[in-house]
Amino acid sequence: MFFEFAKEYKQSLIPFTPFAPITNREAWNALDMQWRKESIRLGEKYLGFSFPYISASDFMDFLKTGNRVRFESKSFSKRLALSALILAECTENEGRFMQDIINGIFSICEESAWQLPAHNSYIRDCEQLPLPDATSPVLDLFACETGAVLAAAYYLMKNPLDEISPFITKRILSELKHRIFTPYLNVHFWWMGNGIEPMNNWTIWCTQNVLLSVFLTDKNEDIRHDVFLKACESTDHFLAEYEEDGCCDEGAQYYRHAGLCLFNTMEILNAITKGHFAPLYEDTKIQNIASYILNVHIDDKYYVNFADCSPAAGRAGVREYLFARRTGNKVMEQFAADDFKKDLPASFLLSSENNLYYRLQNAFTAAEIKACDTSFPLPRRDIFYPSTGLFIARDERLFLAVKAGDNGDSHNHNDTGSFTVYKDGRPMFIDIGVESYTKKTFSSRRYEIWTMQSAYHNLPTVNGFMQKDGAEYKAKDVICRMEKDICDIEMDISGAYPMECNLLFYKRRAALYKGKYIAIEDSFSAPASQVVISLMSYEKPVVSHSSGGSSVTVSIGTLGKIQIEGGNIYNIEEIPITDPRLAVVWEHEIYRILVIPDKGKLKMLIS
Repeated sequence: MFFEFAKEYKQSLIPFTPFAPITNREAWNALDMQWRKESIRLGEKYLGFSFPYISASDFMDFLKTGNRVRFESKSFSKRLALSALILAECTENEGRFMQDIINGIFSICEESAWQLPAHNSYIRDCEQLPLPDATSPVLDLFACETGAVLAAAYYLMKNPLDEISPFITKRILSELKHRIFTPYLNVHFWWMGNGIEPMNNWTIWCTQNVLLSVFLTDKNEDIRHDVFLKACESTDHFLAEYEEDGCCDEGAQYYRHAGLCLFNTMEILNAITKGHFAPLYEDTKIQNIASYILNVHIDDKYYVNFADCSPAAGRAGVREYLFARRTGNKVMEQFAADDFKKDLPASFLLSSENNLYYRLQNAFTAAEIKACDTSFPLPRRDIFYPSTGLFIARDERLFLAVKAGDNGDSHNHNDTGSFTVYKDGRPMFIDIGVESYTKKTFSSRRYEIWTMQSAYHNLPTVNGFMQKDGAEYKAKDVICRMEKDICDIEMDISGAYPMECNLLFYKRRAALYKGKYIAIEDSFSAPASQVVISLMSYEKPVVSHSSGGSSVTVSIGTLGKIQIEGGNIYNIEEIPITDPRLAVVWEHEIYRILVIPDKGKLKMLIS
């Protein structure tokens, strides 16, 4: 699709001038006054900032300890500081931040490598090398993003930097050529795509940032043309991973690095070709990719989450708003504007965002998005994504999501058939998410991590066996029904378990009876079966038994209750939250309720 459009374009590529550089004072002075004040205030926090030195020992620490955070904290802090300083100087234009900007540019240019230690390899899924080869740069997510940061710095600040010394921008261009342009055009990295290997968010995230690196700086027509064609090929490889429904199998959090990077890639391609790519905004798949984030939003900060996605996947904002506007989705426009306003002033500055270009988009869209009328109630719909088996249904108080796909997703957890329930916008039965990334997270030992295991999702463990990872471990006989008063999904999840567990079938039906309750109905058959069903809750469960002893009722804090028919509570475990990444979402301990069915059937009513 994109490559064919690229081949049809026969004219010269025009300059990419998305925003005003610092010399255009009229444009910068016209920006939202609150944004201007906050931007200067943030820049002032970085005056005199000591850009940390990254040593060889820092780089080798990952292989020795498996810890990613120590290196990333140093690396990311430099990019955050530089972006804040540049935006403050562009706003104020008094030279107050220039020395720190120059220090930041040189500090980043003097790094031996821009890739993370966790990504320091030339072949996909191979052991990382202990140190970088400075003569042969690796293009990973953050090398490409660093290129985009420096390119944006060049684009915005070239004139005042050249007045101080032409060697500053000369250094930027030299590093970009060596670290980005040359390897991009001469080396094949897996994320570029070959039509065979599966792609993920890396493909479009890296492609977007390479395009920014080249088209914000380079004037060489041959390089620009070759990058243009190669980027279009990679965009097609990325889109080939999506079915027509546009569902992101990596989840809402990764939509920001997938769907929204597709949007910016399209914006760049469209801008440098005088609108040649504009018809693709009307493509059904691309429109569905855009609207995914609206469909998986639950309430406030919460999103449907499976795999490595966090339920607190980040606020929507300017990029979602602009993507919605391009695709003509008025509901999503309002949703993004409303979420943006809820997070002011933080949403203004994106102070924890490495990418300077995203922050520029915020600066030049802030006034418009603030003026967007968000007073109308947002219509929400029930939806089923057949490509991933994601089922979503909601009424005024209850929200139900079920995953009926397979265990071969990008960033996969073994969670086929698991469900999540929210009530009044609050988490009731949860998908935990993922702990802080370590070396173990993306290794052969991934499924030793408890958050990845089916036993810590709302799923059964059968004869001591949990689900297995891989696309062959999947739900079958999936039937979905979406009606006015009832939405339900049925499936057999026995195929997600290994043969050794002797599971003949395990049928699960999950239904939302609108305005009433949610029903989860399980039936199964396995010789000499011992089935233990895990239920993960955020609020503390309290058990009570019916007077006749035919059912068990569990209150989930003060939020609601689950009535269990045909089974008994085996145990309730309290799980402390000690990991920093999990603690962002779960502010206190979570709970695992273990249920043992009496026979081959179990019914659970949630209200």
